[in-house]
Amino acid sequence: MKTQRQAKIAELVRERNIETQEELATALRSEGFEVTQATVSRDIKELSLIKIPGENNTSYYSSPDEPLLRRGGEDRLKRLVRLSLSDINSSENLIIIKTPPGEAQGMASAIDHIHWQEIIGTVAGDDTILIIVKPKEATPQVVQRFLDLARG
Repeated sequence: MKTQRQAKIAELVRERNIETQEELATALRSEGFEVTQATVSRDIKELSLIKIPGENNTSYYSSPDEPLLRRGGEDRLKRLVRLSLSDINSSENLIIIKTPPGEAQGMASAIDHIHWQEIIGTVAGDDTILIIVKPKEATPQVVQRFLDLARG
């Protein structure tokens, strides 16, 4: 039952913009699954779903493995940076980006999928992204690219 439920969750977040756990629970119930908010919360964690910022200060669940074409590549990163970049700072080859709570993982995923050659990886928490740049001399240019994206 758990496997079927989680497969249905993956399908739902692929096909719809689901903004809340309650909205997801309601959609599952309408598909015949008896779920509680706690069950949905555990499933979200086990499926490693992330929140992707949408239009008008909304955000919705997405799979980190969702194909880049659906997510929109550089346009997606531009939109995420414009909507979610609260602060950016750097030291040596490290860049720290601050976002509103719950939005760092979605932006980090977009950064990872854009494949800028200077970025060797990201680590995201709830509202903070650590970006590792190589070579360290490229750090100011990478910071500037993010600032340019934030300006539109």
